[in-house]
Amino acid sequence: MKKKLIITAALCGAGTTKAQSPHVPITPDEIVADAVACAKAGAAVVHLHVRDENGKNTMATEKFVEVVGKVRKAIADEGLDIILNLTTSGSAFSEELRMAHLEALQPEMCSYDPGTMNWANSYVFLNTPAFLEKLGTKCQELQIKPEIEIFDAGMIGNIEHYIKKGFLKTPLHCQFVLDVPGGMPGNLESLSYLLPKLPQGSTWSITGIGKSHVSMMLAGLAAGCNGLRVGLEDNIFMEKGVYATNVQLVARAVEFGKMAGREIATAAEARQILGLKERQ
Repeated sequence: MKKKLIITAALCGAGTTKAQSPHVPITPDEIVADAVACAKAGAAVVHLHVRDENGKNTMATEKFVEVVGKVRKAIADEGLDIILNLTTSGSAFSEELRMAHLEALQPEMCSYDPGTMNWANSYVFLNTPAFLEKLGTKCQELQIKPEIEIFDAGMIGNIEHYIKKGFLKTPLHCQFVLDVPGGMPGNLESLSYLLPKLPQGSTWSITGIGKSHVSMMLAGLAAGCNGLRVGLEDNIFMEKGVYATNVQLVARAVEFGKMAGREIATAAEARQILGLKERQ
């Protein structure tokens, strides 16, 4: 199969607010509407965080159940297909709560942040060794593909450790998230350093935060990435001063992929590339 390009839409993240962008989806219905629109625009994967009634980040299992249930129904009603990738990030919450929705919903993918860092020099993005061992074990038990989110170089060494100890199973899928203050910058030097260190057989995707969003997409395409991640979790502008929507960001990624000679993967094709267990 010709190397297809997987587009992931990261819809809202944990922290993007309506004050920052009027287009960020906060409510369940807004998240559902954007998931459907992004699937129609070419996204094969939707990466989901959820918010509480006040628009703040939450890991409450019942909120995930509500939102994911509505997304699944809306996607099915539209005759669409998409892979759901649920977050497990959430330093403010217990390790048990960060995993509870995986058992309840059994998504095809979830995020796996293989290390701790000082996020934006403002708080500790905490991922303890004990949590990473438990999460890796849980993913294998439930046959969920972990998306290994790489923010910094030391995380490569960490994933090698968890592979060796059996908590991660190869082949991996790695998501470079570059230009978070406290992590590696979003530039060619970072990418050229990280890529040769990926475990053999890994697939990989890339996103740049904020101003590096477009340049990291282009760098990833030049380097032969398997996927691009876009969305208001990572970047709120189409260009300086012009607010983006999630659908616009997906459409631009699709266009960049086609310009680079890449066909855009459907959800079914993405499952084949990533080796996912499809849920009925």
